[in-house]
Amino acid sequence: MSDPDSVGRDENLGPDAESKKSVERNTFIFLTVFLFPILSVIIVGSYGFIVWMSHIIYGPPGGH
Repeated sequence: MSDPDSVGRDENLGPDAESKKSVERNTFIFLTVFLFPILSVIIVGSYGFIVWMSHIIYGPPGGH
């Protein structure tokens, strides 16, 4: 059995666990700094483009 006082401490982690933590941290940084902001801009820009093109094709909104 493991010592209950040592559960969750970093000093008990092996080299595989340290590399896994590093990969998880790098993945988190990539997602929060790069991927989600880029996806947000793409999604909002695409929606704006669709609305703009629909106004060109069907005319502006209104009671004409």
